[in-house]
Amino acid sequence: TRRLAFRALWQALGWVGVAAVVALSLRPDPPHLPSVLGWDKAQHLVAYAGLMWWFRQAFPGRARSVIGLLALGVGLEFLQALTPHRTFDPVDMVANALGVALGLALTSTLLGRTLAWADALLQRALDARRARRGR
Repeated sequence: TRRLAFRALWQALGWVGVAAVVALSLRPDPPHLPSVLGWDKAQHLVAYAGLMWWFRQAFPGRARSVIGLLALGVGLEFLQALTPHRTFDPVDMVANALGVALGLALTSTLLGRTLAWADALLQRALDARRARRGR
């Protein structure tokens, strides 16, 4: 496995994803997504699958990301119970956990090399730019 040259960038983008999930989970009026993802549980599954898929690539070999995302999914449900505009739903926790499992499974496929591919592409583009400038 190739070490990511822009690991800090990919990790920062992962944290932006976590911040987006937290914000969307706690805001009083979450946006309504297109009907293909209109089912609430599908949104949970896709969000946590995407985060796990991303984190597993940006933070390789770290079980903490699995534990952290599972804890996030549970913790946000409890925080929602404390708000007047959101509700606690244990089935959402299950959807979140299934999303984490799906994200882990995806990283075992060719999709698990997406960040390495993007990282190499970015590195080549920057190298070509430097070469054109004569450095």
